[in-house]
Amino acid sequence: MKSATFSSLSIRNYRLFAGGMVVSNTGIWMQRIAQDWLVVSLTGSGTDLGIVTALQFGPSLIFSLWGGALADRYRKNRLLMLTATLTGLCALVLGLLIVSNAVQLWQVYVIALIGGTVNAFDNPARQSFVIELVGPEALPNAVSLNAATFNLARMLGPALASLALAVMDVGWVFITNAITAIAIITALALIRREELHAPVPIVRAKGQYREAFAYLRTRPDLVAVLACMFFLATFGLNFQLTSTLMATQTFHLGKGVFGLLNIMLALGALSGALVTARKKRVGVALVLLSACGFGLAATVVSLMPNPVLYGALLLPVGVMTIMVTTAANATMQTGVEPEMRGRVMSVYMVVFLGGTPVGSPLVGWVGQHFGARYAVGGGGLISLVAAVIAAYALARVKDMSVRERLVAHSPTRLAERLAVRSAA
Repeated sequence: MKSATFSSLSIRNYRLFAGGMVVSNTGIWMQRIAQDWLVVSLTGSGTDLGIVTALQFGPSLIFSLWGGALADRYRKNRLLMLTATLTGLCALVLGLLIVSNAVQLWQVYVIALIGGTVNAFDNPARQSFVIELVGPEALPNAVSLNAATFNLARMLGPALASLALAVMDVGWVFITNAITAIAIITALALIRREELHAPVPIVRAKGQYREAFAYLRTRPDLVAVLACMFFLATFGLNFQLTSTLMATQTFHLGKGVFGLLNIMLALGALSGALVTARKKRVGVALVLLSACGFGLAATVVSLMPNPVLYGALLLPVGVMTIMVTTAANATMQTGVEPEMRGRVMSVYMVVFLGGTPVGSPLVGWVGQHFGARYAVGGGGLISLVAAVIAAYALARVKDMSVRERLVAHSPTRLAERLAVRSAA
């Protein structure tokens, strides 16, 4: 009997997809490390590194809604094969430029912008494709396993990149990432269409982007999730930045010890993904409670007097991070009608990623001028307050208690209401 933690792997289509994503994400994380090293070696400028990051994430704010509409119109596995191919080609071109000693900074900018644009179309399709692979009942488990594979790659990729950079030119790391893209392309090609839980694609028409927002105005439960995740992602989920500040400014750690802090956070995230994978149901209650847990953990970790205790408490921070993001993702997908899923998930991705260009510089400024502890603890407190306010706002919509309102929007109750609506 297969463990409940890995139950989604009994589904052939999901098993193919998850295996391809592990290989592909490992290559992507290898490239992230190599790209940072490349930009710094070309210019020695942290500003240029920030520009490359902005070019990678900026297009998601502009094109994600369009990507969500395309995800609702076309077969998602074919769309994902196209985006994976384009992403691999970007890595290959940049790798060849590097190994031929022809690379210039402007070329890195252009390829980062192209890759970010492709990613804006990839994200909504990939997020909304998981439920088609496994069905609504297995979605929470599948989303949790996706998070587990992501964090596994997050640990493997940098380690492999460090080894690769020690023995070969940085360009070959980019070429390696291009090769790993073949894994997910092959997996998507082997998926059996007849086993997918795919909705009927919508026909292109005017106003389809506005339909997503009109739909969300009728769903205060999903709006509560979106609002909570915006503040958490903008101010709380900045531990790549805040751990750097804590390591360098507060604890004065060396480069090797600093790397251990990232590993502790990734280990916690991996553990959280495996714990969440055992849950059969998710909902607004789990999102808001996990957000409160994250806020408390981040606030407490900011008070730790030494790096040992700080690193140890990064484990529960990682656990709560994955629990809240996994619950939010699954709740957004299971709580909507299938024909709206791609567009609603594109809104979710815009909200989740949109605050990063604003939040990261602000958190960095706070850490630089007031101290790293204020940056970490402030993000935790904002996340906690946002979750509490979202819970009470949701409760007041129909004058219910917080508990009654959260239960009313559980996946089970939603399914019951959808069944009644269909019978009528």
